[in-house]
Amino acid sequence: MSLPLRSEVNKKYTWDLTDLCKNDEEAKEKSESLRQEIESFNSKYKGHLESVETALDAIDDYRKLLEDLVIISTYSNLKLSSDQSDRDAQKLAGIIGTTSTLFSTGTSFLTSELLNNDESFLKEIKDNKKEYTGFIDELLRVKPYQLDPNVEKALASFNNVFSGPYELYLKTKLLDLDFGSFTVDGKEYPLSYLSFEGELESHRGETVRRTAFRQFSDVLKKYENTTAATYDLHLKQEKSEADLRGFDSVIDYLLHKQDVSRELYDRQIDTIMKDLAPHMRRYAKLLQKENNIENMKFEDLKISLDPDSEPEITIEDSRKYILDGLSIMGDDYINMINRSYDEGWIDFVSNKGKSTGAFCSSPYGVHPYILITWTSLMEEVFVLAHELGHAGHFYNANRENNIFDTRPTLYFIEAPSTLNEMLMANHLLKTSDNDQFKRWVISSIISRTYYHNFVTHLLEAAYQREVYKLVDNYETVTAQDLNRIKREVLEEFWGDDVEITEGAELTWMRQPHYYMGLYPYTYSAGLTISTEVSKRILNEGQPAVDDWLEVLKLGGKKNAVELAKHAGVDITTSEPLDNTIKYIGELIDELERLS
Repeated sequence: MSLPLRSEVNKKYTWDLTDLCKNDEEAKEKSESLRQEIESFNSKYKGHLESVETALDAIDDYRKLLEDLVIISTYSNLKLSSDQSDRDAQKLAGIIGTTSTLFSTGTSFLTSELLNNDESFLKEIKDNKKEYTGFIDELLRVKPYQLDPNVEKALASFNNVFSGPYELYLKTKLLDLDFGSFTVDGKEYPLSYLSFEGELESHRGETVRRTAFRQFSDVLKKYENTTAATYDLHLKQEKSEADLRGFDSVIDYLLHKQDVSRELYDRQIDTIMKDLAPHMRRYAKLLQKENNIENMKFEDLKISLDPDSEPEITIEDSRKYILDGLSIMGDDYINMINRSYDEGWIDFVSNKGKSTGAFCSSPYGVHPYILITWTSLMEEVFVLAHELGHAGHFYNANRENNIFDTRPTLYFIEAPSTLNEMLMANHLLKTSDNDQFKRWVISSIISRTYYHNFVTHLLEAAYQREVYKLVDNYETVTAQDLNRIKREVLEEFWGDDVEITEGAELTWMRQPHYYMGLYPYTYSAGLTISTEVSKRILNEGQPAVDDWLEVLKLGGKKNAVELAKHAGVDITTSEPLDNTIKYIGELIDELERLS
């Protein structure tokens, strides 16, 4: 069957956006009101920040404007994520996007004028209102790269234009691509992004899986030049801003945003490419053996080691698994999970136009929202636990901090999510006496948690780093370039143990992460931290949990190195990463022993 329309799905399993806005009309009204407030803010404060008292008033009002913008932007984004083909959602996104641009241009003077004062002036602001320490410290951190106020305003006015490539990418991906269907042994299989990534690329039937991959890749191929040109526009924008702000490279510019050193970034990619590859090649051989595959190909890497041991599970039953697995996090955390099920925080359904994958959006002042497409496989419990990790993070951080201090660096952002996956796995292994199920859990840790975060996203990062080398040489990036780089990265990692089938190089077309700066490598960075923390929790129990909950509450008050250290992990050394790779090897050893 083809995917249903959004209007045809069971509303019980969709999210309730009324906590953000009652409906589109209220969102438009809030948007118009915010525009007026932005104009008043500009008139009141621009050119008048001579005193600390006025500066503090301006920051207070700016904070309120930002909080209001987050609410209507989240409503609009989530509505569009539910169904990219929804014309009303598209129109609303345009309205809110314009308001967002007006916010950027109408408030850009605040940063410029505050930084025109000497540091004693800014220190006095912090002394008068301690909660703005993080806000001022961040201003000082970016001061060397701040441009003339008029230039900053001009850049801010192009916000909608700069987001254009990503929006074009999504429209092509979710609306224009028609993958059709295919038939195997008399059964017809509808093909789409959701069906391929949610089921068919891991289908136990070799013919079904490989036919789906071939047809999916053939359709992607038809759009490679348009998609590459769209991505090239995004890259050119990043390079232009990096140059304007005086950075030597795009990577330096993007890492500065994350407050992360080049050493940490390069180590994460280089070490995993070199040291993890041998372990994952062993895992590929194990998949090949257990599934009786004559020639192991790229499109076989997502299959289960033991599909008969993976139970199907309902949405209702998933709650019990997750509550039991994460109970160690305490009553407040468990209450958050129950609320997410009971109060419409999660969108489970599958429908035409819905965004692929899974994500968590955590607007300040309102609870988190989670998008997932439920397939009734046990693996989805891990996916949902992952997104609830993000939810639990910002559920805590948003309550404990002002809006300026809630979000940590991207280097840390995937640690709370992947920790939940580890906690779930540890719980399932501890509470089951079924060796076959335990084997499935271990294989799921590797295929879902580590393969997804340490391999899939890491290979994206290695590819992305090579792309930026071309960008820093002011080269136009073509589909041929992207295909070549992606294939070279895949071949380097998998060696002769996996055939990199024609079409595998097109996986760069499937990932939205490339429009989000240096995001892909952060999955492995976060999982490195969470692997070490999960060991602490296993060995130490409550004290380690208490430390972790404190880290969640800190939000963005500390950088990644400091947050990890607070959780008992020193990421300034290679030891946590080396330990994590060693742990993956031990898991594969155990699977080989059980086979």
